[in-house]
This record gives sequence, C-alpha cells and structure tokens, in this order.
Amino acid sequence: MNEAAALRMTLSDVAALAQVQRPVVSMWRKRSAGSPHPFPEPAALDGGRELFDADQVAGWLDATGRGNNPEAVNDAAAFARMPATGSGPGNTLDALTALLTVKAMTGKALGSLTPDELLDLADECDPDDLFLYSELEIQGPALASTAAFADRLVDSAYNAPAAFEQLLAARFRAGLREHSDTALAGSAVGLIAAAAVELAATLGGNPVFADSTRGGSDLLMGVVHTSGESAPFTFLTADDDGGAGRLARRRLRVHGVDSGQIRVDPGGEFAVRGPVVHVAQYPSPGAPGMDALQILSAVEHLALQMDDQQRAVIIAPARVLCDMPLAAVAAGLRSGLLRTGRVRAVVRLPQGLLRSKPREAQALWVLGPSFAEVPIAERWTMVADLSARDLTEDVGQDLVSDIVASMGDRATIRAHSFRFARLVQTRVLLAGKGSLVAAQSRGPARGVGGAEAVLRVEELVRLLHTGGSAKPAALAVRAGDPQASAKPATVRELIAAGNLSYIKGNRLEDAVLKQTEGTQVLGPDELLNPHGAQPRHISLLDFAANYPAGRLTEPGDVVFCTSPHPVATVDAHGGSAVVFPARVLRIDAGDPGGLLSDVVAADINSLPAADKSWRQWRLRRTPDAQRRNLSQTLAALQHEQREARERLRRLEELATLITDGVAGGSLTLTDPSTKLADPQTEGTR
Repeated sequence: MNEAAALRMTLSDVAALAQVQRPVVSMWRKRSAGSPHPFPEPAALDGGRELFDADQVAGWLDATGRGNNPEAVNDAAAFARMPATGSGPGNTLDALTALLTVKAMTGKALGSLTPDELLDLADECDPDDLFLYSELEIQGPALASTAAFADRLVDSAYNAPAAFEQLLAARFRAGLREHSDTALAGSAVGLIAAAAVELAATLGGNPVFADSTRGGSDLLMGVVHTSGESAPFTFLTADDDGGAGRLARRRLRVHGVDSGQIRVDPGGEFAVRGPVVHVAQYPSPGAPGMDALQILSAVEHLALQMDDQQRAVIIAPARVLCDMPLAAVAAGLRSGLLRTGRVRAVVRLPQGLLRSKPREAQALWVLGPSFAEVPIAERWTMVADLSARDLTEDVGQDLVSDIVASMGDRATIRAHSFRFARLVQTRVLLAGKGSLVAAQSRGPARGVGGAEAVLRVEELVRLLHTGGSAKPAALAVRAGDPQASAKPATVRELIAAGNLSYIKGNRLEDAVLKQTEGTQVLGPDELLNPHGAQPRHISLLDFAANYPAGRLTEPGDVVFCTSPHPVATVDAHGGSAVVFPARVLRIDAGDPGGLLSDVVAADINSLPAADKSWRQWRLRRTPDAQRRNLSQTLAALQHEQREARERLRRLEELATLITDGVAGGSLTLTDPSTKLADPQTEGTR
C-alpha cells in the first residue's frame, strides 16, 4: 500500500480542512462539475461512504482559492482518515501513536526506514515492551506506509506531540468508541487539573500526581497544561497492560513526561506512599462499562490507601456520587465512604461534560485529611450544586478556591468566604433521603430575616393604602421560625413520594389549533408571554378524536417548560390542553406534602436560565397550618394584580387615543371645568 492510498477523507473531513460548514462542500462539488476545475472524483468507497484523495482535495482548494485555510496543502494529512492497515482502526491508531512516540524520542524521520529498521528503533526506545513495541510489531509489512503517514502528520502539525493530540481528537469522527466513550469536555479536565495543582501546592515539595485508573491520561495531561513551566513534577500511572493503559504511557512519553507505575492487584487494591494528589475518572477509559458498585469500590480502594498527606479529585456520574435513588448495596458503600471523613467536598456539575453522554451530569468528590481527632458526630463536608452553571473561568477559579479551603480545619474554613459551597455536618448527609448536595445546613437561614420581612410587608401595605388606588386585602404577618418549616425537596423526590405527578405535554398539530373557540391551549408561547401571546384553542371534539391518549389540565396544575429558560404558570381553572414541550406538574390533593401551586410556579420562575434539569429542581414546602391562609392571600393579591393590569391597559389605550386624536386633529383638548355652548365640542369634554 503506497502512501497516497492512505490519505483519504470524507466530505466532512474536507469541510474541516477548508474551515467551512459541511453543506458548503456539497455546493462546491455541484457547482464546479462543469467548470475547468471540477471537484475531485471519489477515490474509494467505505461502507457506501465516498472517500476522496486528500492530496487532490488540498490541491483543488489551493488552485481555486476555496475555503478559509490558506495552509490546506500542508494540513491535509492532519484531516485525513487514518490509513487502513488491515488490522483494524484501533490497531492503526495504536501504531500511529507508537510511531509518533518513537519519532519524539529519537527525532528521526521514519518514512524512509524499512519495517525491520523501525522495529529495531522501537526496541531501543522500549526494550521492555511497556508502551509501544507490540503495537508496531503487529503491523507487519504495512508498518512502512504507516510510518510515512506518521511523518506527514508531524509535518502538518509541526511536531510529534501536536500530531499525537490531533489523532486523539480524531477518535470521535473515526468511530473509535473504546477511545471516546469516556472523553470529558475541556472545561471538566481544566477544572480537575486546576484543583489538583492547587491541592499539590499545599503539600509542599515537588508535586506528585497519580492516576490509578485503567488507561487514564486526559486528567494527567490537563495537569501538564495547567502546571506549565512550574517546578518539576512526577506522574504515576497504573501498571495496566491493556490498550488504554499503554496508550496513556505513550501519551505521557511523547510529551516528554516521565512516569512511574503503580502496582494494582487484580482486586483493584494498590498503595502509594508520601504526599500525592490522585486524579481519577470513573468509568475509566480502560473500563468504560463500570457500574455504580464498581465505581464506588474503586473509590474505596483509593480512599483506604490514603493518609492525611494525600489528596484526591475524582469525577464520576452524579447518579453515583451524589444523586438518589441508589441501589441498596451501592448506597451502603457510599455511606461508608462518607463516614471515613475523607470526603471533604461533594460538587454536582452541569450536564454536557461527558462528550458521549451530554445529558448525564457528572459530580466531583474531593478527598483529603480525615481529622480523626474530630468526633464523628461533629465532622463536616463541603457541598455545592453547580448543575445550573456553566464552568466559566471565574466559576472554576472560585470553585477551586472553595475546594482548597475545604481541606482545612474548622478555623481555616470559618476564615474563608465560600462562593458556591456550604458546610454540612456529615451526619446530616448520611441521614438525608435525597441528593447529597441538597442536604441543608443547620446554620442560620440566609436572605431577609423574619423581623425585617415583617417591617417591609407592613410598609408595602401602608404605601398601597395611601396610593389612591384600590386597597389591598387585609394582611397581617408576624415573624416565624425558619427551622420549623419543611425542607425543600427535589421534583424527583416529590414524585417518588407521591406528592407530585408528572404529565407529558400533548403533541398537537398546528392545523387543529384555532384562535377563537374551544378549550384553551397552553404551550411555551403562552408561558413565555402570558399577557401578549395570541390566544390559541382546540375543539374538544377534535382533541378527543385525534388525540385519544391526550390529557387536559386540572385546576391548580403547574404548567412549565425548560427552554429557552425555566418558566411556569398555574392553571387555576383547568381544562387546558398543554402542548409539548410544555409539561405539567400536578400536586396530589390528598397528600400534597406541603406543596402549593403558586409556590411551585414561583420557585420555577426564579431559577437561573441555564437550569434545565427539571427533576433536580428544589421546591419549597409550606407548613400545613399556613397553606390555606397563603392560598387565599395570594388569590386576593393576584386578583388585584389583574385589576391593576387592566387599569394600566385602559390608561395606555386612553393615552394612545388622546395622542393620535390631538396630533391628527380629530380631537381638541379643553378645560374640563369649562362648559362650552357649542354642541359639536361637547363630545370632547
């Protein structure tokens, strides 16, 4: 197989090389068909997909001036498909990364060497076959053409480390699931690396970072990039001899980073001595199928070998580290880990950080000193919920600051001003039935105090009474005890308890909706613009005939949607058809669990715009003795709000009529106290 045959690309690859959108390439291909410079013909087919010669495509881009990449000819190899060697795409990636590592270690051009010469060179670089010799030996005669392709990759990327990273970035479009299922977004890697580097700085000496997972390297490379040109550091990786483990060692070596190995026995146990910062992702690249019990068992092995000189930053699915429900055995193991006192921080992260599963939220556990001298009943854990926040630079910096502070003793923690986190007694975490990050501290309540709120209510009532408009309903309040109120609960927990039920919206066709008659329709338009949206209706006969499984709302249902931001309203009268993606939360009349429709809607409407994980929304609950009074008071205030809006509408209409009439000459303003004899003017008085 010659080198040119190896350089193939799809139309998507062409778009990436030319730095344009994919449809642009199809347009070029169509419009240039009858021109002096037609788009190159396909060079091969792969499962019905057309493959084009990368050099021909790059030459065409250069000759026609198409695209936004003036270096297309030089960059072609970086965007080409990996050459087919007959040993599978995974083995091809292994061979290419091994060749790039050899090139980085020796500085030699590889394309002119024979397979035997290449193997001799590999044996010099890896005499014990720890990370690259086997990957090259298995290639056989195809090794020479693969080496030529590796040289072209380096020429395109300017150096071997950059070419190595480009290959790993291409694992997604190349369909190499075993290398992409556990890939994290850059923001997640950066956050963990920043936390690890800051924690290492508190330990003193030359930092040591360890990743005992099978095949982990993204987090260690994140530490490399975050550390920059700082003091020398040491890396330790697992002695796993699987493909992912060997790839991790090649990746570190190609970047010039020496690493030692951690002896991990078949049961997952290991030991590391001295000041070390562990980083770990579960499921790991070498074991992407880990379940909750396996993940927590791996965390247990890591925690048990730690002493107070060591720290750990662990990322795993939030459903395992902090959410509920969790299977009984796994829940018991998680509780046991919390009881050790080493879990210093629990942070729930937003969705979108696991590239293959963008809807699965991740969470962090930060492990540190156990403070054995502190009685178990008085130990604490830092918790934070960032589900609704983007991991921007300022958010990451402040969270890392909170994490580092969580390692300190009680005096250190009291001296730190936490931005995202709060301290919760560990016994409260263990006793809670919901998410760990939703557990409430026993400290003083935040926000406006009871006495201050009473004074403000009395002032507002006085102002409304003296405003000259309709007087508000009689209202009297006194300070209450925040600790006596029921704790907020997540929507998931309330549904599981039966206090709340979830009803999907109806998928209605636009053609059946009318503007003037039938039952009311509620959808995102009505929720986002409650006073300005054009009313929509549907005939009950049409609804019953065309949507036999459809459901109407009941009085008091909370109708909500999550996009473009969380918004909700209470359907006081019921009987409405809710249009998907709007949905319904219905409070159980027999066992409301302290929920009140207006409070639920208010909680949803106060959420950040990015908080779309509706099952994790925390809803406040009203004491039973106050539910009736609150409901009646809110109904009276809402009636007055409607009256005020109607008065405002009439005032706006009056202002418009006066403006247009006087400016247009159809009306003349007069002194209201003067009576004019002219009957033609009486209509304007």
